[in-house]
Amino acid sequence: MSTDAYPNTIGRLLFAAAHQHAGRTALEGEGQLIDYAQLPHRVLAVTRSLMAMGINPGDRVAIWAPNRIEWVLLALGLQCAGAVLVPLNTRMKGTEAADILARSGARVLFMQGLFLGNDYRAMLAPHRPASLEHMVQLDAPEFEGFLAAGAEVSEEAARERALQVKPDDLCDLLFTSGTTGKPKGVMCAHAQSLRAFTEYGRIIGLRPGDRYLIVNPFFHAFGYKAGWLTCLLAGATILPHAVFDAEQIFERLAAERITVMPGPPTLYLSLLDHPKLAESDLSSLRVAVTGSSSIPPILIERIRRDLGCAVVTTAYGLTECGGLATICDPNDSPEIIAGTSGKPIPGTEVSIQDEQGRVLGKGETGEICLRGFHVMQGYFNNPEASAETLDAEGWLHTGDVGSLDAAGNLRITDRLKDMFIVGGFNCYPAEIEAALSAHPAIAQVAVIGLPDARMGEVGCACVVVRPGHRLVAAELIAWSRERMANYKVPRQVVFYESLPTNASNKVDKLALRREQGERHAPTQ
Repeated sequence: MSTDAYPNTIGRLLFAAAHQHAGRTALEGEGQLIDYAQLPHRVLAVTRSLMAMGINPGDRVAIWAPNRIEWVLLALGLQCAGAVLVPLNTRMKGTEAADILARSGARVLFMQGLFLGNDYRAMLAPHRPASLEHMVQLDAPEFEGFLAAGAEVSEEAARERALQVKPDDLCDLLFTSGTTGKPKGVMCAHAQSLRAFTEYGRIIGLRPGDRYLIVNPFFHAFGYKAGWLTCLLAGATILPHAVFDAEQIFERLAAERITVMPGPPTLYLSLLDHPKLAESDLSSLRVAVTGSSSIPPILIERIRRDLGCAVVTTAYGLTECGGLATICDPNDSPEIIAGTSGKPIPGTEVSIQDEQGRVLGKGETGEICLRGFHVMQGYFNNPEASAETLDAEGWLHTGDVGSLDAAGNLRITDRLKDMFIVGGFNCYPAEIEAALSAHPAIAQVAVIGLPDARMGEVGCACVVVRPGHRLVAAELIAWSRERMANYKVPRQVVFYESLPTNASNKVDKLALRREQGERHAPTQ
């Protein structure tokens, strides 16, 4: 689908995809197969029930559940009703979920009953905000009752509601992770999401009939917009995966002939180190997309060589720009794909700015700033935070640190908040991680700063050793001293069987800092 022909609302995309890709499977899993031609009927059943419930355009509707087919049907159904999707992180506790439900003013919550040992209804009950009028449990009879109640609204009326949605209407309110203060709701409209991810699908070469395994959680832009929404734009098959489990994912790749599987570096590392890799048929896998502030070049090489992916690329984005800012052309050299996050998507800009807002030259390091159609409309009901992040010239200040090379490719150095200072020198963990990843015994590494009485802070390397290799702390520290400035060399090395990850399958550095901060008293 060309960028000048993409539908400008998600409802119009649904109807166009049903016509264009009839006969292809849109959703598959949990014993269900839904053809693209059937999809509008299934989606509008949700729209009809929401209309019967009294949901109006602009109302917020939340989903608190793992990746599953119903998640997609609900999201599309509420967006066709003109409502605004509010996804909740599946790892949230009751108080955290209640806070977002209250601040978003969500009128309806669709939720899983039990997930990973948590009872969502019981967790939320003591904290349920008064503004939440309805709760519908997906794995309970009440969900069927919800759908049955839509019989009083015709499918034609639901279709008409969907066609009344405007391109600039809000389609979702994704709350940021909240690593600095409370999560903030990012306002994003239909047209900007569709335009950005039409470009994404074009660049990665997504095709009608591709089988797209979505491991990234739907509550995150990587699983939602770069996941099932992109599938609808291209006519690919959406295969949801609920819980990150390396063994299950490995088995699904071969058994279900998966062709596309984006994910964080941890996902690919787990597959590459799987003991059955050499004897398994993963020949169907064609497209791999990952992203992080530090991608070891060897990881890109191994995805190409050992997983056999013809298309391997890296991308960069954040919730405030809809999840996609830059991406490498898969035809770029391996060095560009491994070492940069590529160029801005068409119609957008990237600049590197200093603390005074001055634009820096090529090769200079500063804050990454973005401008273009993909930038959020602001933070929901938070004009102060919006003004702090969006300047008068339309630049979104990301809080990420990086530089642009001579060709305009973005190199991400780190998060401003992750930087630590050793004896007056700024240390960027991603830079140190990239250097340490070149060690042949290291499968994965995360670097954090820990307090130190003499130096202020020192680096701590949290390391996962590759199977069949042996490594001791003193050896790695000595190896590091030969390859990087002294202030960058980790003073402590801690070995892990696996690094903790958050619900987005990214390394959880907050957890590492807590754990290591408690374990290691400041050095005297």
